[in-house]
Amino acid sequence: MTIAVSAASGQLGRIAVTHLKTLVDPSQVVALARDPAKLADLGVTARPFDYTRPDMLIAGLDGVETLALISSGDLAGRVDQHRNVIEAAKAAGVGRIVYTSILKGDRSPLMIASDHRATEEILAGAGIATTILRNNWYSENRAATLPAALGAGALIGAAGQAPFNTATRADLGQALAIAAADGALAGAVLELAGDETYTLADLAAEAQRQSGRDLPYRDLSPEEYQAALVAAGLPAGFAAVLVDADVQARDGWMADDSSALSRLLGRPTTPIADVVAAALA
Repeated sequence: MTIAVSAASGQLGRIAVTHLKTLVDPSQVVALARDPAKLADLGVTARPFDYTRPDMLIAGLDGVETLALISSGDLAGRVDQHRNVIEAAKAAGVGRIVYTSILKGDRSPLMIASDHRATEEILAGAGIATTILRNNWYSENRAATLPAALGAGALIGAAGQAPFNTATRADLGQALAIAAADGALAGAVLELAGDETYTLADLAAEAQRQSGRDLPYRDLSPEEYQAALVAAGLPAGFAAVLVDADVQARDGWMADDSSALSRLLGRPTTPIADVVAAALA
């Protein structure tokens, strides 16, 4: 069985390829990226693969039986990009696609969920077996703000006491590899989130505990949070996505206690304390 991983030069893709090599013979793994030269250290077959280039996609999928399709980071055009890949997979005779969607993607009101929902609909009509991995937010995305927060004297957000069950890239990358290697998961839809539920106040408290420095959580209105993110240098559109995630989290859209991720991994998910420690190192 030949398994290809798209966007393999990215952080999630590299993790998935590395784990996949422990589950199947490395000769069965194909890493796909716009620049195959960036994949040389992975020790597997590398092919050029650009979601925006339909002319090269079919060749990239030649002989591939399972495709791990990592969602595009291009928020402006990713539905069309995903459609390009799915149509190429169908033309190339790919037997199954494993797609990285978003938590509760069929009904989530998050701004970024609509693209994933559209992609899931395209997959449903493509006539190809699918495995949908609905990944929650990366824990690292939250923890990455902690050093700056310590410098500013407060962690800011607009989530109130919203519950979060984020997961690390390492855990989600390993899950992608497992799902790609296991044909029995064809047809499965998995909501993947961390075992540990925390609030932003909890996150701040953990950073305070580890750093020994005072770090309160300061809850802002959506408008105040948007302004603060833009003032910090984020593009307004991306800032709006982050604000929206906090606002929707208040209604539980970033929380999930199903433990589906830890069951798939066969171990507990990475503790938030470990993520905080890495961010503060």
